[in-house]
Amino acid sequence: MARYTSTLCFLRWASFALVTLPRIRGFTIAPQADTRCSSAQVVQGGAFKSYARQIQRRQYAEKRAACSSSLSMAASTGSTSKDIPATPGLALALDNAKRLGNGDLNDLELHRGPGEAQRRRVVLDQAYQECERITGIFAKTFYLGTKFMAPVARKAVWAIYVWCRRTDDIVDGPRAMVRGRKSLQNDLQDWTNRLQEVWEGKPRDALDLAMVDVRQNYPSLPIAPFKDMIDGMVMDVPGIGKNRYSTFEELELYCYRVAGTVGLMVLPILGTAEGVSEEDAKFPALSLGIALQLTNILRDVGEDAVRGRIYLPMEDLERFGIDPENIMNGILDANYKAMMKYQIARARFYYKQAARGIPMLAPESRLPVQASLDMYGKILEAIEANDYDNFRKRAYISKTEKLLTLPLSWWRSLNPGQVDTNIDDSEFKLTRFDRIDMEREVFPAGDPDEDGSD
Repeated sequence: MARYTSTLCFLRWASFALVTLPRIRGFTIAPQADTRCSSAQVVQGGAFKSYARQIQRRQYAEKRAACSSSLSMAASTGSTSKDIPATPGLALALDNAKRLGNGDLNDLELHRGPGEAQRRRVVLDQAYQECERITGIFAKTFYLGTKFMAPVARKAVWAIYVWCRRTDDIVDGPRAMVRGRKSLQNDLQDWTNRLQEVWEGKPRDALDLAMVDVRQNYPSLPIAPFKDMIDGMVMDVPGIGKNRYSTFEELELYCYRVAGTVGLMVLPILGTAEGVSEEDAKFPALSLGIALQLTNILRDVGEDAVRGRIYLPMEDLERFGIDPENIMNGILDANYKAMMKYQIARARFYYKQAARGIPMLAPESRLPVQASLDMYGKILEAIEANDYDNFRKRAYISKTEKLLTLPLSWWRSLNPGQVDTNIDDSEFKLTRFDRIDMEREVFPAGDPDEDGSD
């Protein structure tokens, strides 16, 4: 499973998001067919589908009635659309009637009056309920963390979480295992186009509609991190992306795309403290995303080796005298332990930078972020407690430990310290990806169907 899935957790823990997502297999919300839909179209869930069909049937009946009425009027008066006052509903009905007469049954629309607005609201509420249901089932800890947020904010974060899950499913769902390179490339491009349509207020299904609503509620929400996350998908595609990283700079870029991006996604939703701009708070958001992803990488070295992946930078393995084959074979020796200490220190540096963002957040958003720092950072302590054996032992934090951490997190959120926008990069290189105009990730050159499928 793509390393990205474990970092969707940034949506849970993130600096500007919340609390951790476990790696989960078999969960798929595949992107829907490229068919434009009304606000009543929905995806998945029996009752939800049934409700959508009822809405669609009612809309279709209303369209027929409108078109029939306009046809009758035109026939009895000999009028054309040019002869009739420009009443929006009537003009639309006449246009529909003309198109029906020509056999054009595509994209007929009703005048969007109060009734349509009400139907849209009902479907939107159903969409958010579906986002909540998905989040509650597949990201329990994160879902619990969202309960600390205001109702509007928590719904927005649920919608973003589901978008990220759907993005991950493109390269990590069951269909991804049997598709060829060309098919996968087309799917990623279509998903990018679909994202742009969401930003233009054109949803293809109800889950897209929820994202459209988030975009309308938070106008400063940037599209760039969403696109960057899609690029992160390419980096994890088996046979196309990377299974080795030569330098830490390469790994840091990956961490940004699959986790740091989430901090930028949810920052407008969490809000900032008085006198602090979103630009000021970006750097801690990026740092926390990188810290969380590095933690995932250190926790899952053994699991990734089974999948043929090594995320630890090759330059670091060489520095500490470790043959990559030792990682694949799970050899735990003094050199490996020394290297792990170094990597843990690096991750903690990013946590330190991320902690500077707590006082920059709106007061009501500080607790979930502080809790993410405190709880997820304990995974590093668990690795140390396991004597750095992340081949045969999984570092985790029990529910009891998480609950016991909350009082301290609450106290810290009430006393976050002073805002400090000075960036400390004296120990490790910190790249400001939000200030770099990066080129979009592309598939490697070569025969797109060399694997024999399309």
